Amino acid sequence: MRAESSAISSSTIAVGGSDTASRRSLSGTLQAALGVVAFSLTFPATAWGLEGFGPWSLIAVRSVLAAVIAGGCLLAVRAPLPERRHWFGLAVVAGGVVLGFPLLTTLALRTSTTAHAAVVVGLLPLTTALLSALRIGTRPSRTFWTAALAGAAAVLAFTVQQSGGALTTADAFLFAALVVCAAGYTEGGRLARVMPGWQVIGWALVLSLPLTVPMAAVALSFEPVHLTAHSVTGLLWVAAGSQFLGLVVWYRGMAAIGIPKASQLQLAQPLLTLVWSVLLLGEHLTVAAPLTAAAVLVCIAVTQRARG
Repeated sequence: MRAESSAISSSTIAVGGSDTASRRSLSGTLQAALGVVAFSLTFPATAWGLEGFGPWSLIAVRSVLAAVIAGGCLLAVRAPLPERRHWFGLAVVAGGVVLGFPLLTTLALRTSTTAHAAVVVGLLPLTTALLSALRIGTRPSRTFWTAALAGAAAVLAFTVQQSGGALTTADAFLFAALVVCAAGYTEGGRLARVMPGWQVIGWALVLSLPLTVPMAAVALSFEPVHLTAHSVTGLLWVAAGSQFLGLVVWYRGMAAIGIPKASQLQLAQPLLTLVWSVLLLGEHLTVAAPLTAAAVLVCIAVTQRARG
């Protein structure tokens, strides 16, 4: 009788644990998906912001606003200061995600369409995977490297074809953005193992204030500002949605379902950005843009399966 009771109790615990894991997985998937949607709107929102702000003003002000939001959240939960040994990692996150990527992509979007930029930056998951392998010391399979190189070749061919046979300054900005952002993601992922992921981006934003506040003051004094519904909406979205809240749900989702599964959701980001570029900006897509985005999606899917 005791054995039967014990078996029933164990079965109940197992079912309960399974339900909890299932709910956690569903919640994590939804949060990661929200993060992808937030990121997919970044380029269209940046294009809107550039209608009323100069590139340096837009970058500095968005970072300051995001830092104010992050700082308020850190104060609300009384988050402890990061340990000194984590400061270098936070500096890399700040340099890559807070300053480098937004600045380089904004400079690129002055002369590049959002559709073109979305296809090029579609290589970000692959670039992050490569830098992660170098940073952590893992050895991906030959299939992984083959798919990664194929995706890179597809994007390079697209950019050369779209640019009339040569890379433009905007393309150089976009490729540089890939590297610095991948470095920030890689270091942020490492730090997220020892502190909540949202605090990683939160502290990176706050620690950037000594640079972003003076930068905002100088940029606003030199670059003219024309406030419009589009420019204000774009600024608020890249500050609150892309720079902070999107990363909060993204990191929470990754913590719940794991980086490989979350990365699978990010495959849709370039295609979503192409949709937003048509709906919000009225851009006309060439056939090459969605085809290249789809090719990169397939290559990234292969690398994720190869990483297993």
